[in-house]
Amino acid sequence: MTASSRTLHSETDLWLRRYQPAPNATHQLLCLSYAGGSASYFVPVARALAPAIDVLAVQYPGRQDRYREPCLTSMEELADRVSEIVAPVIDRPLAIFGHSMGASLGYEIARRLTGRGIEPALLVVSGRRAPSTVRDERFHEKSDDELIAEIGRLGGTETALLADPEVRAMVLPAVRADYRVAELYRHTPGPEPRCPVLALVGDADPKADIDEVRRWAGHSTGPFELEVFPGGHFYLNKAVPQVLEHIRSRLAA
Repeated sequence: MTASSRTLHSETDLWLRRYQPAPNATHQLLCLSYAGGSASYFVPVARALAPAIDVLAVQYPGRQDRYREPCLTSMEELADRVSEIVAPVIDRPLAIFGHSMGASLGYEIARRLTGRGIEPALLVVSGRRAPSTVRDERFHEKSDDELIAEIGRLGGTETALLADPEVRAMVLPAVRADYRVAELYRHTPGPEPRCPVLALVGDADPKADIDEVRRWAGHSTGPFELEVFPGGHFYLNKAVPQVLEHIRSRLAA
């Protein structure tokens, strides 16, 4: 193995986590977490979908075992980097799932992969308004206490942990950086993905109302479906089995 191939391999392991390897799977699923989230959020997903679907969970810089690395500062930079890492490991039909910030990132990755001649089989966008729908939100500029209050308002699982000063000092920089990425992201005109899009949202999500989510239909030339669940921004925490069944059924089709 050459030095360059060793570097590529280590970079892949740094960014992509296979918590339940499924070498004989018929599909791959790329999972992208919400602002402040990490790859380990998808451990139950990987276990539930194996061996039929091989789950690749993205670990962003600045958290967990990558907490010493600087966070990336724009959606474009993140999408470019993840696309470069994931393209060489795609060897089966690929579905992309992203929640909140991860939905916008998944869309931008789908655009880049399509430009490389790699057509995703399915794009699943969860808890996020369409890229063409803009809100002027600036929580990344607020104080630590205000940012934590916003996380609590959304029902984020990190709220209790952030009461610990040591955890807060370690976690909050990544949360703030991700909020900046999500809030400053603006859609740029260009080729759209051609894959089917499945949009998922909670009926009481303060970050994405149903009309805003429905506008995802304009961001792919493929078919569009919308599924609404009871709950808020993190409706997903209680709806994982139903969401996974949606993904299974559409990939099987």
